[in-house]
Amino acid sequence: MKPELTIVISVYNEEENLVQLLKVIKTDIPVSKELIFVNDGSTDNSFDVLRDLKAKEETPDTRIKLVNFSKNFGHEAAMLAGLKHSTGKFIVCMDADLQHPPAVAYLMYRKAVNEGKEIILAKRKSRRNTGITKKLTTWIFYKFINLISPFKFDPAVSDFFLVTEKVKNIITGQFTESNLFLRGIIQNIGFEKDFVEYEEGERFTGKSNYSLTKLFILSMEAIVSYSKLPLYLSIYLGLGFGLLAFVVAIYSVVMKFVGNTPPGYTTIVVLVSFMASILFLVLGIMGIYIGFIFEEQKKRPVYIEKEVIE
Repeated sequence: MKPELTIVISVYNEEENLVQLLKVIKTDIPVSKELIFVNDGSTDNSFDVLRDLKAKEETPDTRIKLVNFSKNFGHEAAMLAGLKHSTGKFIVCMDADLQHPPAVAYLMYRKAVNEGKEIILAKRKSRRNTGITKKLTTWIFYKFINLISPFKFDPAVSDFFLVTEKVKNIITGQFTESNLFLRGIIQNIGFEKDFVEYEEGERFTGKSNYSLTKLFILSMEAIVSYSKLPLYLSIYLGLGFGLLAFVVAIYSVVMKFVGNTPPGYTTIVVLVSFMASILFLVLGIMGIYIGFIFEEQKKRPVYIEKEVIE
């Protein structure tokens, strides 16, 4: 029998959170459900804990499916794998650290059922225990991508969302790119959608596995996936410096004829150095896009499943 709700949970080094998470889910989500835990190459005992929970805690109303990656492929890949394995009428994606409260997942489900929405996004009212550096970089990223992209992104919406089986089939069947920015797809895919506001929960134990480096890589993937404006930067800069060169040329010719030829060395050095740095910037931007095209053309798998326990 098809479960009413599938909950996809990305797991990376969360061994101390899993028992409490399953307990809260059973208490706060009183419908028949399928739990898909995707172990994203954890280096601790997370998968052993999951196997033990499946053996001891699985019931007819709470079926547990385990997907074990061969290595760490990233949060986006884990969510995509969970979506592909899901069989429920509605699917919720959430984290394993209890900062995404299961009670909110149930509210999202009830809202989708009662209002006939295809997508429900969980929208944070505030962030807990987030350092000033992460807040600042996140603010800069969303300001920048909303400025250069025709698509719009809500900074309060993360990878905590609900989709119907119909939307899930479209995402897993028609979005074939390797670098998948899933929260961007969910926010801009269309369909009837709504929001549920929530207070971010306290992390049960441990600390976030998202470093600034990982966030930077994710940001670059999002920018490349959703905006071509950086590629046009070379055109704008070329036109601007062409105009500047024309003005400098006219100035030099006039000064020559009036007998006040400028020394020119400093001007030339400054202009050449500045234009060279701009050229390398443009080449770097183009290189990022070409690199992403190269990765897509290789068509390597987004993830590799070492084992699946149903």
